[in-house]
Amino acid sequence: MSQDIKRQLQADVKVAMLAHDALRTETLRGLQSVILYAEVAAGKRDEGLTDVEIEVLFAKEVKKRQESADLYIKGHAQERADKELAEKVIIEAYLPEQLSEADIASTIDEVIAAVQPSGLQQMGQVIGQVKAKLGNAADGSVIARLVKEKLQ
Repeated sequence: MSQDIKRQLQADVKVAMLAHDALRTETLRGLQSVILYAEVAAGKRDEGLTDVEIEVLFAKEVKKRQESADLYIKGHAQERADKELAEKVIIEAYLPEQLSEADIASTIDEVIAAVQPSGLQQMGQVIGQVKAKLGNAADGSVIARLVKEKLQ
């Protein structure tokens, strides 16, 4: 069971602390807490989570930061939105590079050819298979939007 992300995170916390980078230190420590809570909840405190499981957690954290920033922007709190977006950038560094919409669309085409859905009723099935193939390299909302466009 690989723990590369966890080790990298620990090293990056030390570097951020030595550099007196408060935002980075706070964000990375928060990520360590997210991992710890997930390990305890899954009963995996001793063996730890896999890198893939950690990537899923971090993808959720990125989404939370984006949603918070959007709400702050609507509430005219730009300074808070900027902080959320800065944290999002820090977290995204631990995730695989996101695929382009063209790459996602080609995978969707492959799945649609294999599944041969009869319409929007099987949209969930197509989305599930595309997510399984692409993992954390594609945002779920982008996948859902592209699948819906292709099945209409």
